[in-house]
Amino acid sequence: MITVLVADDQPMQRLGLRMLLQGTDGLEPIGEATGGAEAVRMAAHLRPDVVLMDVRMPGMDGLEATRRIVASGGRTRVLIVTTFDLDEYAHDGLRAGASGFLLKDARVEELVAGIRAVAAGDAVVAPSLTRRLLDAYAHQVLASTAEAPGEADPRLRDLSERELEVLVLIGQGLSNAEITERLVLTESTVKKHVGKVLAKIGARDRVQAVIAAYDAGLVKPKL
Repeated sequence: MITVLVADDQPMQRLGLRMLLQGTDGLEPIGEATGGAEAVRMAAHLRPDVVLMDVRMPGMDGLEATRRIVASGGRTRVLIVTTFDLDEYAHDGLRAGASGFLLKDARVEELVAGIRAVAAGDAVVAPSLTRRLLDAYAHQVLASTAEAPGEADPRLRDLSERELEVLVLIGQGLSNAEITERLVLTESTVKKHVGKVLAKIGARDRVQAVIAAYDAGLVKPKL
């Protein structure tokens, strides 16, 4: 059973999510928070598998709440929920440690699949979509890094030449199948490389690996 905490200050939104979770086999709503600070406290107490986190809430917003929940080091994963006109927050949410994001008007099956994917340790956002998002907003966050480049990212030191190549391709938005074709490897070999890359750079999932590739300057946003 996947336990889910809903963090949203809109009563109707919470009601709709609660009804969806209660009516879906394998999902169990275990709490509702109306603000970021409350979400952090409830996540620490209830230890849900997944937090459905809204971005704009009174007091502490969803981005800061995400940072604190992830920084606690617990098993709980965060799925950011945003709206079409708030896509810029998705980038900040991913950098804060969220395992992905969905739009609030996502279809029921997309939301359910997203919750299950995050609970299983996967990323919800498709690599190509992540790439487009970062291309649109990463330059705002990474401008200072580009202007004053420092030493090589320490997270890359333990990567083999092949693993570094795989990380670059992940950052470029390629799927495992596309990496397999590009590098002329078997899919099982690519999966092993991806797993090693995630472990060595300390990424919780593929989305975080894309963020790391941008942070390390391996992939440049299209300005």
